[in-house]
Amino acid sequence: MKTIFRTVFYLRSNYTNKEGLSPVMLRIYLNNERLPIGSAGVAVNPKQWDNDKNRLKGRTTEVLQINQQLDNIQAGLQTIFRRLELSENLCLELIKSEYLGKKEQTETIITLFEKHNSDMKSQVGVGISPATLQKYENCKRHLTNFLKSKYGRTDLKLSEITPIVVHDFQVYLLSVAKCMQSTTTKNLKLLKTIVLFGRKLGLITHDPFRELRIHSTPVNRGFLTDNEITSIIQKELTIPRLDLVRDIFIFSCFTGLAYIDVLNLKEENIVEIEGQKWIMTKRQKTGISTNIILLDIPQKIIEKYAETRKDEKLLPVLSNQKMNAYLKEIGDLCGIKRLLTTHLARHTFATMSLSKGVPIETVSKMLGHNKIQTTQIYAKITNKKLEADMLALSAKLGSFSNSMNINP
Repeated sequence: MKTIFRTVFYLRSNYTNKEGLSPVMLRIYLNNERLPIGSAGVAVNPKQWDNDKNRLKGRTTEVLQINQQLDNIQAGLQTIFRRLELSENLCLELIKSEYLGKKEQTETIITLFEKHNSDMKSQVGVGISPATLQKYENCKRHLTNFLKSKYGRTDLKLSEITPIVVHDFQVYLLSVAKCMQSTTTKNLKLLKTIVLFGRKLGLITHDPFRELRIHSTPVNRGFLTDNEITSIIQKELTIPRLDLVRDIFIFSCFTGLAYIDVLNLKEENIVEIEGQKWIMTKRQKTGISTNIILLDIPQKIIEKYAETRKDEKLLPVLSNQKMNAYLKEIGDLCGIKRLLTTHLARHTFATMSLSKGVPIETVSKMLGHNKIQTTQIYAKITNKKLEADMLALSAKLGSFSNSMNINP
């Protein structure tokens, strides 16, 4: 015999609140048995309720949102039923217990965040990088600090995550946490992912992001000019720590490798093919393979530190914090106005390659990007390249100028 499971919504007709709204109640059916679960967490205008469809009538934004909440609840219960359908103990009480118990276990935003991150942690190394997990952990930390700062609380119920809370979190990130606009946008997107995760599980029946349009602000990525790179290479540095950091920085400028990927380089990543040496590795951030010809300058840097090599690491890379602190000193000594960072070297490699005529598809492959649109962010063509291109165009158009007879 086929098991039939149904979810029915109805109004609590003997009660209305101060706004004249009636609570929507929830009842589940299994074949000929039925069991009330309680309130669906929604109150509506009784005049708009359709008893036949168990939904609100109309097409306004509010009506559509409430009907969507009810759809999500129904879908969540249906998912539970399907999971338990083959169980010998299948009954309405078991479905109700699973539904209410699941809601109780993750009924707050921080516990939902922790469940999401715990699930993600188990997948690190299998499609998810440690850096991605760390972003979610950082966002959870920001959210926890925000709740303490703004509301004096350690957590909020999922039903309390409203558009105003999202707005306040955005303001907090920009003001109290002093995050840049790009960082704020990223954290809002991460929180939205958590909310979508909750809606998928049937734990959140509303959309607190419905009034917020999250737009990424284009970032003006800096890069070094040829003259600035030359000044760093030629600068006499008598302090060993600055000399080391300069070498690692220049190595990145001529390989395009991010800090963490330079740190992870081993001798086995240097591969010789038909007399040409290559750096063959995988980006830790994305797991995408990247193959780069080992140019003369990075080759000399590798040879310089060959005798002091430890733990199979190709280069003696310091912590990212120390690297950036010492790079600031180097920038001051070289008279470079822009702030030197380890990641600036990657931007420089991309821009330098593009400005010297390397096709963007090739640069994208060397940088280990999975989308060429990502590479286009780095495509800041220098004035020198623009000048060369325009002079080349002028030479090709010379025949038109010669054929024109214009008298002043």
